This record gives sequence, structure tokens and C-alpha cells, in this order.
Amino acid sequence: RFAPSPTGFLHIGSVRTCLFNFLYAKKMGGDFVLRIEDTDKERSKPEFEEDIKQGLKWLGIIWDEGPDTNGKFGPYRQMDRLDIYEKYARQLLDQSHAYYCFCSEEELEAKKQEMVARGHAPIYDGKCSNISKEEAQQRIAAGEKAVIRFKTQNKVISFTDLIWGKVDFDASLFGDFVIAKDTRSPLYNFAAAVDDYLMEITHIVRGEEHLSNTPRQMMIQSALGFSHPQYAHLPLILGPDKTKLSKRHNAEPVGYYKQKGYLPQALNNFIAFLGWNPGTEREMFSMPELINEFSFERCRKSGSIF
Repeated sequence: RFAPSPTGFLHIGSVRTCLFNFLYAKKMGGDFVLRIEDTDKERSKPEFEEDIKQGLKWLGIIWDEGPDTNGKFGPYRQMDRLDIYEKYARQLLDQSHAYYCFCSEEELEAKKQEMVARGHAPIYDGKCSNISKEEAQQRIAAGEKAVIRFKTQNKVISFTDLIWGKVDFDASLFGDFVIAKDTRSPLYNFAAAVDDYLMEITHIVRGEEHLSNTPRQMMIQSALGFSHPQYAHLPLILGPDKTKLSKRHNAEPVGYYKQKGYLPQALNNFIAFLGWNPGTEREMFSMPELINEFSFERCRKSGSIF
């Protein structure tokens, strides 16, 4: 699945992620899903979603399931799935995998500064995990503000990434992390973990900046009794100054290349070589040829300069 947040225009980094998802899905005879992760109410805009969809259509990257389709795992916009998130948030709370945290931002910042000053990782100390469910519900009913934290287990989370190989994370270094502002306001890791399972996503292909999100999502999946998909984290695309290319830093939107007269086939061909190579000297591939040749084994681990 390609799961963009509609908080800006479609840019090259997102297209590369989308293209690799598409190539692998088509090579394996699978379905390619477009999911709009629009829970950032302040920054998500309908015009950005439309730009994403039109840009992908121009490039010939057509989704089998997504917004405005009749796929069986919809709806495909997260803001239309709030009832689903509420169900699973309450399940985590009821089963003591999560709890309400009433700490103020000022209190959390003070704790963070204190831990940093002592040379410790600035993680939450679990203070509110000792509040009983009854007391928490009373305080919520009384209008007290709270977020929902996931209760992290102190263990090593391991998985095999299709590009990086075996990866280990010490979950104790995460602390109890926030998964929702309330039962109907999920944050990224929680909503993504729920949607990936319910939409029967088998492979998650995304940028390496999400690598540290994977163990968090896997813990949420395990707590809900979900299976784990396979992961492939793509190396970063870098600008000429070797800093990350992004929609907020020196990356022109895809529409820019369309306006300049670039052919979509040329852009797809160029982007495919950012992090992947066919193992030969050949430089030009049509989309069907890219689908036939693509593999994660030929993806590199180092960043590519655009």
C-alpha cells in the first residue's frame, strides 16, 4: 500500500515509494492499495489529495483499491474510519495494553529535561499507568484532558526487512508512547497498524525514516492479536547537498515536471533507478519491463542523490 498524508503536493520521494510498491505488487500478481492518511486535521487538504491522485494517474501508477473505488476493505480515507479506531482503542484499554495519561505538556517537558540532564533517554516514566481504570474513566467523564499511551514491553523486537535484513530494537528505549489523543483521534502508528491488518496488506514498502516506527506498530499488532506484514524500508533520496529530499526541503512537486514537459515514462524510469538497479548496463525500461525486472534484492541500502 501507498499511504500518503495529504499535507502537501506529491513529490519525488513519495513517488519513488509509491512506484516500488506498485512494481512489487504487480510483479507478484497482487493488488496495489492507495490509502489516504488524513488524520492531521490542520494540515490535510482536499486539494493535496487531488494532486496526489492526479499525479499518480499521470505517471500511470493506478491503484486497484483506494478512494473512489469499490474495494472490499474501505473506506480508504482514515477520517472515514474513526469508528474502527475507537473499537480497537477501547480494546487496548480494556485489556490493559494501553492507558489514559493525564500528564500536562509542562509536566512532560520538565520530566524530559530532567532525564536529559541526568544522561538518560527522555522516555515517559509510566506515572499514569498506575491509575485504575475506574479512576481514569471518572476523570475522563469529568472532562479532564488525557491522551492514550501504549504500554511497552521491555523486550527486543526483531524482524527481517526485505532490504536491510535482520533488524533488532530494544523496546524499553521507547517508553510508553502515545497512540491516540482520544479514542476517536488516532495517531500514525496506531491507525497504520490497524489499517494494515484490516486491509490485509502483506507488504509494507516505505522510506527508511519509518524504520523506528516498525517495532511500535508490531507491538500494537501483537497486542491486538494481529499478524505482522513484511517490511521493506527504502534508503533516502537525497538532494544535491546530501540532505533528505522532502516536500518541505528542495523537492519540486511532480506537477512541476509535468508542466516542464517531461514525459511520465521518463520520470518513472529515472525514479526507478533511485535505490534500485537491474544489475546490467541497461538504462531504459518501460513500465511493464520495470515490473518484470524489479526485486528488493537489487535495492541498495545507501541513499541516492537526485
